[in-house]
Amino acid sequence: MKRDLDPALGAVADAQQDQPMVRFRGVTKRYGTLTVLDELDLDIARNEKVAIIGPSGSGKSTLLRVLMTLDPLTSGMIEVDGEPLTHMRRNGALVPANDRHVRAVRSKIGMVFQSFNLFPHMTALQNTIEAPLRTLGMSRRDAIERGRELLSMVGLSDKCDHYPSQLSGGQQQRVAIARALAMRPKVMLFDEVTSALDPELCGEVLNVVRRLGAEHNLTMLMVTHQMGFAKEFADRVCFFSQGKIIEQAPPQQFFTSPQHERTQQFLRAVREAT
Repeated sequence: MKRDLDPALGAVADAQQDQPMVRFRGVTKRYGTLTVLDELDLDIARNEKVAIIGPSGSGKSTLLRVLMTLDPLTSGMIEVDGEPLTHMRRNGALVPANDRHVRAVRSKIGMVFQSFNLFPHMTALQNTIEAPLRTLGMSRRDAIERGRELLSMVGLSDKCDHYPSQLSGGQQQRVAIARALAMRPKVMLFDEVTSALDPELCGEVLNVVRRLGAEHNLTMLMVTHQMGFAKEFADRVCFFSQGKIIEQAPPQQFFTSPQHERTQQFLRAVREAT
């Protein structure tokens, strides 16, 4: 019976649950003399939905790219699900992670990009099952079954055999979401996933993201210019400027009573533009 479990094991489980799903510590990213992320500290709780906003060039997308290990850090450390991503433990010390360790920890993260990045010679289903077949070692039968389930979940059950050129931009982006989910991530990253879409198609994709947030235990980080969606969807909004988080708060507080002058200036500019 559950109540007979070793209390020590229960304490370990509780401690793991209390750990942030993602932790940035002193994360810095430079391109030559340009500092894009500046000694960033940030914790993302398990199942938390975080909207990341700010002006162009403020470091928002770079944050996702270093988390996905697409860009190497200049300094600092990232942890995912209690494990160091950029480092690994060896003989009681932390050392730079090797490729095998990075791949193992990164497998907990899925990312959907601004550009859809689908393989043009593969159907929607083939795009969705390619990574699970190659990386997770799933059987073809299981991968196809899961791929069809995911495409159905994003409203594309009738598009499994269509190629990207036969799909609208919104449909292609939904295939990209299904493809990321096929790897069974614990963390989902969305980098301006609606910026290449017209308003009607944008709504299609945001509805899928809403469903993911409501129905699945996923930690989600979304870089977005969609202020209305950020206000409705996020548990927390982080405002970036010059590689730092200038202000962060629950959306209602953030949008109705921003404290920092730079945040106020940005939100005024957004309102004037719309």
